[in-house]
Amino acid sequence: MTLSITFEDDGTKGRYVTHVEGHEGTMSFVHAGANEIIADHTLVPEAIGGRGIAGELVAHAVEDARARGWKIRPTCSYVVAQFKRHPEWVDVLAK
Repeated sequence: MTLSITFEDDGTKGRYVTHVEGHEGTMSFVHAGANEIIADHTLVPEAIGGRGIAGELVAHAVEDARARGWKIRPTCSYVVAQFKRHPEWVDVLAK
């Protein structure tokens, strides 16, 4: 599945958003300094669950963090689990 993911950021918090079949999936974050975000919540409605949408949102955030020079500190349990499954993302993991 190819998703269109948009980026929203108001300078203190933001989110990555996709729309599938009239439902919105998101991964939200808050800024923790100039070059670090805290990934605090991932939400994919049950109606569109089980399709890998949350994983795509997190993967997109990782690629975006690389492009922006950001580090990600995951506090959302789903994002924590994804970082454990993807050791190749260690370059953007905040310590």
